[in-house]
Amino acid sequence: MTRPASKPFLDVLSGQRQVPPPLWMMRQAGRYLPEYRAVREKAGGFLDLVYNPDFAAEVTLQPIRRFGFDAAIIFSDILVVPHALGRDVRFEVGEGPRLTPLDTPEKVAAEPFSANLATFEPVYEALRRVRRELAPETALIGFCGAPWTVATYMVAGQGTPDQAPARLLAYSAPEAFAKIIDALVETSIPYLVGQLRAGAEVLQIFDTWAGVLPPAEFARWSIAPTRRIVEGVRAQVPDAKIIGFPRGAGALLPAYIAETGVDAVSIDWTAEPSLMRERVQSRVALQGNLDPLALIAGGDTLDRAVDDVLANYAGGRLIFNLGHGILPQTPIAHVERMVARVRAFKG
Repeated sequence: MTRPASKPFLDVLSGQRQVPPPLWMMRQAGRYLPEYRAVREKAGGFLDLVYNPDFAAEVTLQPIRRFGFDAAIIFSDILVVPHALGRDVRFEVGEGPRLTPLDTPEKVAAEPFSANLATFEPVYEALRRVRRELAPETALIGFCGAPWTVATYMVAGQGTPDQAPARLLAYSAPEAFAKIIDALVETSIPYLVGQLRAGAEVLQIFDTWAGVLPPAEFARWSIAPTRRIVEGVRAQVPDAKIIGFPRGAGALLPAYIAETGVDAVSIDWTAEPSLMRERVQSRVALQGNLDPLALIAGGDTLDRAVDDVLANYAGGRLIFNLGHGILPQTPIAHVERMVARVRAFKG
C-alpha cells in the first residue's frame, strides 16, 4: 500500500516542526510574474479573472510550477463576499477596488444584505481544478477577508490611509456597523466551508487593517467576528485548519489566538521576536515575516533578512512567508534566491 505523501505545510499546522520550514508567499500569484500578466491581459477586468475558473486555476498554479512552494493559495479577492451580498464591486486600473460607500447609518439600514451564495461557485470550481493539478505534497489554501477589513472597504468605498471612515462609523453608530459585520460573518462561514469542500485544506482569514484599531475596538471588531467565523466553520468541518492574519496586531496577538481558536497566525515584519516566540509561537504555529522590501532589495540584504526570520522563529513551528504580499516590482531572481536560502536551512 502506498503511503500518502507528507505535506510539510499541514504537518506544521498539526503540531510538527519542519526543517526546513515550509514556504509560500502571500500574493504569490501576481503581477511580478510575466505569465500572470499575460493571463490578466487575456481575462480583461480583474473580476473577469477571479470569476473564470480556467484563468483563476492557471494563475494559482503558476508560482507552484516556477518555485515549488509548499502551498498554493486560490486566486480570488476578499471583496467577493460583499459582491455576493449585492454590493457593486469594481476594480479601476491603477486605483484598486471601488464600491458604493455605506458611510451613514441610513445607508446601512436601507441595505438588505441578502447573500447570493451562487456567486462563489466559480471560486469553488477553480479550487477543484487546482486540487486535481497539485502534487500530493503541496497543500491548497482557501481564504476570506476578516469582517473588519472587508467592512472598511464597504464603508469608505475604497482603501484609505487609516480606514478612518469605518472607524468613525463604528464609533458613532456601532449598531449600524454591527449590521455590516454580522452580514459578513454570516456569509463568510458558508463561503469558507464551500472552499474546504471544494478541495482547500487550510483557510486563511486576512485582517489587513486590524492594526488601526485600539485594544477595545480590536477585541470587538477583529477578535469577536473572527471567533464567530472559526466556530461557524468548525461546526460543519470540525478539523478545519485556520490561519489568522491580523496585520499590525503586535502585542494584541496573544489575546487574538486565545480567543479565536486559530491554528496559526501570520505576522508582519514589525513584530517583536521575543514576544512572538514566548507568547504566540509557544501556543500556535507562526507564519511570516520577511519584509517584502528586503525581497526587492536582494543581495546580502535579502540573505540577512531571511536568516533573521529563521534565527528568530525556525526553532519552533514556522511557515516561512512574507510579512505581507509580494510587491509587483519584485525581481523573480530575488524570489529564487530566497527560496534557495530557506530550502538550504539545516536547523
